[in-house]
Amino acid sequence: MPHDNNDYKMKRKKAFFSISAVAKMFSVHQQTIRLYEKEGLLAPKRSEGNTRLFSEEDVNRLEEIIYLTHQLGINLAGVEMILKLKKQISKMQKDMNKLFEHAQEELDTTSQASKQAVASSMKQLMSMRTHQNEQSDTMDTKPMHEVKDHDTVDNDNWEIDYED
Repeated sequence: MPHDNNDYKMKRKKAFFSISAVAKMFSVHQQTIRLYEKEGLLAPKRSEGNTRLFSEEDVNRLEEIIYLTHQLGINLAGVEMILKLKKQISKMQKDMNKLFEHAQEELDTTSQASKQAVASSMKQLMSMRTHQNEQSDTMDTKPMHEVKDHDTVDNDNWEIDYED
């Protein structure tokens, strides 16, 4: 029996890079990377032998740090501030998305309740109309030539438009 790909997922091992490999990737000195770590800009994991192990996320962060310092000429204090602000913005975006989702859910609930209230009101109006028609059939009514425009109601054109 063939296996469905959804039955199991293979776990990939996370790749870790040594400081020498990372330094070669970006053509920077290992001491520069150590400085970034000392300043708190990077926090690579450590092996049991205390060797730095850089994850893909660490490598991406280092790439950003090198771009900011080498390409844009921003000092390390500026880089630290930029990274903190990016983290705050990301958190705020997540919070805003949660708020929007919650507001959408409430709007959907309110809209559904409104539609149900309108439908219920329509049933009541139709019931009243039917009741009124039954009463008018049993009462004396005006001859058609005495009916004026303001006495008539077009009861056959009841429409409700819903806007989403």
